[in-house]
This record gives sequence, structure tokens and C-alpha cells, in this order.
Amino acid sequence: MTINQAQTLKELHTIRDFIRFSMSRFYEYDLYFGHGTDNPWDEAVQLVLGALHLPWNSNPELLDARLTGDEKQRVLDFLEQRVIQRRPLPYIIGEAWYAGMPFYVDERVLIPRSPIQELIEQHFSPWLREGPVERILDLCSGSGCIGIVCAYAFEEAEVDLADISADALEVARRNITRHELDERVTAIESDLFSNLTGRRYDLIVSNPPYVDSADLAGMPQEYHHEPDLALGSGPDGLDITKQILRQAEKFLTGDGLLVIEVGNSEVHLQQQYPQIPFTWLELAEGGNGVFLLTASEVRQYCSAI
Repeated sequence: MTINQAQTLKELHTIRDFIRFSMSRFYEYDLYFGHGTDNPWDEAVQLVLGALHLPWNSNPELLDARLTGDEKQRVLDFLEQRVIQRRPLPYIIGEAWYAGMPFYVDERVLIPRSPIQELIEQHFSPWLREGPVERILDLCSGSGCIGIVCAYAFEEAEVDLADISADALEVARRNITRHELDERVTAIESDLFSNLTGRRYDLIVSNPPYVDSADLAGMPQEYHHEPDLALGSGPDGLDITKQILRQAEKFLTGDGLLVIEVGNSEVHLQQQYPQIPFTWLELAEGGNGVFLLTASEVRQYCSAI
């Protein structure tokens, strides 16, 4: 089934027309919203304005502006990608927003959505020790959004973005340049800590693959456009997280902090390691499965994992 483009091109004229039409198609095709918006209206606005090269917060007076034939066709092309192919909207428009900042994204990286942004905005207070933060690591960095936002929050820090995927790091480097942070932020191809020997960090932040096999099988179709390498992590979702916990002590400063997101795999982690004093964070803006450990806790409890 496809959208009847000939009839639509003839009968719809304004931005408002195409937003309404897009909303109707979203309901008709029962889409999933979870990659930057959570409702059909916001998704339709962003799709139509994105197709027209207009910012998402454009003046509402523009809604009654008429579209050219080429503009109409572009909107419909975007709409078909969304409703027929089920491509997430950020991949279609090539942009996602995280912590109030724009990032380039495509199918080589996850779409930014980590609740860790709330902690960055709070400078990881009260858990991060006082004083200057000199080095930060965004491990399993993907698009680089977490590390780049950290670079804004800690203006004196040098930030490393480490990822096993060379493709993901191409996207990260594009975002580093977009945010004019080439002097302080570096993208490093590394299988976890393998290429970081000799480096020590005041703060290590990681949003690693953590989806368990059951959740991975049941995810909406939109998620299957994202790279498998960045989602699944074994039957319990913890294969990568366990490796990070075992190795992190060698890469943290003596008073450093480790912050990891494991999502729904929080349950598995608590069941398997009741002896580890994870600090599970309650986030005012929503999200779950984010924990932190101090360097001393990592040293004392995690070497035997």
C-alpha cells in the first residue's frame, strides 16, 4: 500500500494541509513514536518542516503558506519513508535534538535519547567530586551526543569519544565539527578500552548496548532501522556492561566517577550482583536504569565480575 500521491498533490496546498494529512496517515498506519517525539502532532510538524528546510520552531504564521510542486513532492517522499518504510523521523531529516542541541544522525548510529542528559545538565552533582574536570570519556559514543554535551557542561575538559564502529565515529566527527569542538573533543576507534591505554578520566559516561534478547525481539519496527551493534548485548543485555565494569578501574582517576545506562537490564544487573552498591538514579525527566559507581567502589567490587 502506498499514498495516493497524484490526488494528494492536487488537493493539498499549505503547510497546514500537509501537517494534517501526515497526522492522519500516522494514525492510519499505527506508527510508533519514540525517537524524538511522543505524539502524532509533533511528529507531523517536524516531518513537514524538515522536508521544507525550515526549523521546527518556525513562526506559526507560516502554516498557511502554500507549497511549490517540488516542495509537496518532497514532503510526500518523507511521509512515505515514515509510514511505509517505518524509518524513524531523525534518519529521514538527518537531525536529532539532544539536551537542546542539534546533532546529525543516520542509520550508522542510534538516535539520541539517553536520560543521561539530565545528569549532564546538573554537572553530575552531587556525585562528581568538586574541582576541575580535566578528562571525560564517552564510551560506546555512537553519534557523540553525550560526550559533546559534556564538553559544553565542562568547558575546560578534554573529551574522548570511543566506539568500536568506524562508521559511527564518522558521524561523531561530523558532530564534533558541527559544534566547533575539534580542539577539545577527539573520536577514537576502540573496542571498549582497548585503544585507551594509559589514559585516566575524571568521568566515564557510557550508554552501551544493553537490550536483552527478549526485549530486542519485541521492539517496534522503527528500532530495526538502528544498528544492531548498538542495541543488543547478549541474553541478559549485560555482556558489554560487565566488560566495562571489569576494566574501568584502570581508566578512572582515584576519585573518578563511572556512570552507565542499562535500561530495563537493570533488573538482571541487580539480581546477578547484589553485593555491588550501585547508586540507581531517579530522574525527574523520566528514564530508568542509570547507575553510578565511584572509582573506589569499582576497585573494591568489580574486579571479580
